[in-house]
Amino acid sequence: MTGKSTLRAIEEVHVAPLGYELERITAPVIEYNADTLYLLADPALSGVCYHDELESVLTDHGIDVHRYEVDLGDIYDVLGEVTTIIDRHTEDIVRVNVSSGPKLAAVGAALACMATDASGYHVHPKTRSHPVDEVPRTSGMRLAEELPSYPLRTPTRDQVRILDYIETSSTDVYTPKKSDLITFAEENDLSFMVQSDPANDKAKFALLNNRIVDPLVEKNYIKIESVGRTKQVTLTETGRNALRAFRHKL
Repeated sequence: MTGKSTLRAIEEVHVAPLGYELERITAPVIEYNADTLYLLADPALSGVCYHDELESVLTDHGIDVHRYEVDLGDIYDVLGEVTTIIDRHTEDIVRVNVSSGPKLAAVGAALACMATDASGYHVHPKTRSHPVDEVPRTSGMRLAEELPSYPLRTPTRDQVRILDYIETSSTDVYTPKKSDLITFAEENDLSFMVQSDPANDKAKFALLNNRIVDPLVEKNYIKIESVGRTKQVTLTETGRNALRAFRHKL
């Protein structure tokens, strides 16, 4: 027998926005024997006394805790960070707590689950209390309910790379054209161009429109403007947000 294969243990990975909660985060992580927890922490919520307790409790249970700074009031910031973490653990079980942060963070976390193979869950607390700067908003865990899966169509890797190229190459005096997108695709071996191997320029433009331009225009990610005989391509605000959300595909 030649060569050796390495067996890799599958990890249980949890992701949780760090809002005004304690047991709503720790209870399911401990209950389901998670190996790792990624906390999405908003600097605006720093100084909450029980957040340090949260990390020490989980560390005492042998759970690796990683903290990332995220604007929990920005859906796309949350979505982008969660999809990036999920992409880092494609061979593991990833579960996302959609109930531990503010409402916009919950939306971003839920969308990240729809865009990937991760599972989202909502923790039903036993009690609720105030004020949240001194005491966690809720206590205990009555039930951690898994959310139903609703797959979300996301841009392809090629489409995200084109979005990134448009953003990085655009300046106050220069806007990329469709022909520039074709050159970029050829020079960087984008799969839609390599796999189809179009025979001539006309076929290349048709392929670009079909696989890249038309779908991105339909989603309002890009805008096409005729300038003379050329077609200039710019990102919309929606396109910039999509690039933030799916940058892990680059």
